[in-house]
Order: sequence, then C-alpha cells, then structure tokens
Amino acid sequence: MGDWASLRWLSPVSVLSATILWRETKTGYYGRVMRISDVIRRKGDKVVTLRADATVLRLLEILEQHHIGAVVVSDDGSTVSGIVSERDVVRHLHADGVAVLDEPIAMIMTTDVQTCTPEDGIEDLARVMTERRVRHIPVVVDAHLVAIVSIGDIVKGRIDELQTERDHLVGYIQQ
Repeated sequence: MGDWASLRWLSPVSVLSATILWRETKTGYYGRVMRISDVIRRKGDKVVTLRADATVLRLLEILEQHHIGAVVVSDDGSTVSGIVSERDVVRHLHADGVAVLDEPIAMIMTTDVQTCTPEDGIEDLARVMTERRVRHIPVVVDAHLVAIVSIGDIVKGRIDELQTERDHLVGYIQQ
C-alpha cells in the first residue's frame, strides 16, 4: 500500500481540503489548469516537418529515424498544411497497395488539422483528441507552428500532475 495506507483514515472532505490548500499554496490561486505550455516546457518544442511533395516512402524513413508517429506537412516549416501519421499510411496501403509508397504525402495527409495553442488546457486537449480520434496535434501561435503534442505527452503530463498532488498530500498529512 505504501504511503496511501496512511491516508485511509481521512474522509473525502479532508482529502479535498488538503488538495485545495496544496493547490492554493503551490499556485497562489485555486485550480491552476495544466497547460500545453507546461507539456512543451517538459518535452521540448522540436517538430519534424516534411513538404507535401515528399513521398510516402520518405515519410516512413523519417518516422523511423525520429521514432515518431506523425509528421506535420509544411512547405515552409512554419505553416501547417496538413498532418500525416502511421495510421494514414496503413489505411492507404490497405486500400491502394504498395504503389502508395511512391505517391506524395499530399495524397494521404489530413488537411483539416486540429491545432491548439500553448495556453490550452491539457484536459480540454485530451477530450478533443479522444473525440476526434487523433493522436497528434500541432501547437500554433499566430498561425505559426511552434511544437507538436501527442496523446502520450498529454497522458504523461497528467500522470506527473497526479503524482505531484499525491506527494504533496502525503507530505501534508504526515506533518
């Protein structure tokens, strides 16, 4: 059970009160929302892009080389023209066969790209990702690409946030 065993005697109201007190102490106000900027600060802002005329085969090389699941399509490295993922490749390989490997990624990319800003909350973005069934969302500021976040980044951010809350609650109770 670890440290949680010491919390068993607390009522839910006591735990909630301790959480509110910790959040007020930590942030200076109640209910600070973890933002995409927090995720970017932790993971970095590197974004891999490809031009729309790159082949699907080249896309696969880039995905493997960088150990990533999606690439932002941008002809200038700054604006978002589309996004293309491993999923897109698999769907088109199934539908069109291996000939798709020689096609430009413009033929398989998603052009209706969901984007977010650094100020967006991670819980809201997680909801959007789940509803739209997307795993990667470019982060833009003034229509310029600044980062990309994945569902894995969002989940890791939320786990880290919960672990920090847990550690502070245990510390507060053990005082």
